[in-house]
Amino acid sequence: MTSAFKTPEILQQDNLSMKHHTWGVFFIIGGLVLFLILLIIIFAFRKSIRTAQLGKCVKREDSCKAAKDYFSGKLQTISYFSFRTLKEASKNFDERNLLGEGGFGPVYLGKLQDGRLVAIKKLSLEKSQQGEEEFLAEVRMITSIQHKNLLRLLGCCSEGPQRVLVYEYMKNRSLDLIIYGKSNQYLNWNMRFQIILGIARGLQYLHEESHLRIVHRDIKASNILLDGNFHPRIGDFGLARFFPENQAYLSATLAGTLGYTAPEYAIRGELSEKADIYSFGVLVLEIISCRKNTDLTLPSEMQYLPEYAWKLYERSKLIDLIDSRMQKDGFSVKDVMKTIHMALLCLQSHPNIRPAMSEIVAMLTWKVEMVKSPLKPTFLHHRQQPKGEVSRETISDSFPSTLETESPSLTQPPNSRDFDVGENIV
Repeated sequence: MTSAFKTPEILQQDNLSMKHHTWGVFFIIGGLVLFLILLIIIFAFRKSIRTAQLGKCVKREDSCKAAKDYFSGKLQTISYFSFRTLKEASKNFDERNLLGEGGFGPVYLGKLQDGRLVAIKKLSLEKSQQGEEEFLAEVRMITSIQHKNLLRLLGCCSEGPQRVLVYEYMKNRSLDLIIYGKSNQYLNWNMRFQIILGIARGLQYLHEESHLRIVHRDIKASNILLDGNFHPRIGDFGLARFFPENQAYLSATLAGTLGYTAPEYAIRGELSEKADIYSFGVLVLEIISCRKNTDLTLPSEMQYLPEYAWKLYERSKLIDLIDSRMQKDGFSVKDVMKTIHMALLCLQSHPNIRPAMSEIVAMLTWKVEMVKSPLKPTFLHHRQQPKGEVSRETISDSFPSTLETESPSLTQPPNSRDFDVGENIV
């Protein structure tokens, strides 16, 4: 039927139908446009979230990499613990379970659900702006090296702001508790020598045998842990540095503990394996004398242990350095004097004339003769200063840079004499 023959009622119905159809088209088109707008908004929102997450990842690159390492299997040699598990194991980090204070946080005794005793190191982020980086450095460092004289990392936790390391528990705790008189335990000479040799072998591994060349930077009594048989483990790798094979030393900001610090590192920031060797020499003197390297309660000439040891060496009275309890117990003068002699070689002012750790191990095990005689070391007087600064009043002005100095010839001091290698006290 054509429009000419349509009645007014039919025409009105047709107009209404067309209007409804038009509105329907408008609604469909409008809905599609709104849907597209919503999609664009959602896409932009998700993109902004990803950008923010990426920004966080850039800011915390180490954390993101560490998380990636966990899931890629690079850290399969250790376990991952939840913070709740470690909190329960240490009884909510109860002060009664406190084993000691590490460089970046307290260490607690913990007992896991399987009955194992562990040492739980809770990193204190507020103590250092580098706290998280130190945590990640320690995890990567310890999981990449394995030796019987290095403390074994069992697991870790990185949950929110919490950073926790879980170590094997050492029954006899840290060496400082024994040699500084904080416990009633006594070490005879055989035990002391076992500890000295074990530390030397651990450092030899770090410096020369590991696939990574590593400088520990904080060798001291509190970082040496002892198992049930008094075998030593070097712990706390928070300050350790990877060392390029083609470099003699690194320029580094001073870190570590005063009293154990090598002169070239304290004065010029020149870091090498020889800084660990200097610290090892100080530690050996502490183990033999059973005292701290700096004790201001003693008479002035005895306050700084390396300087006192040198004075006794010049006077041929090194026997006075030995722990009096050990003298009563009996020991081999030959072995003890040889070890003190080796310690003095480790304290030489010039790093290039300090022996390497492999030489030290060879000397301690009598594989090579100890033919060198030490020169007078450079002594840093660690007098009490504001903010822990080192007093450098007694540093020789002629103390040159490692790069400017050739190894001087080693000669015997005029007032000293060789010890009698056959003498024994029983």
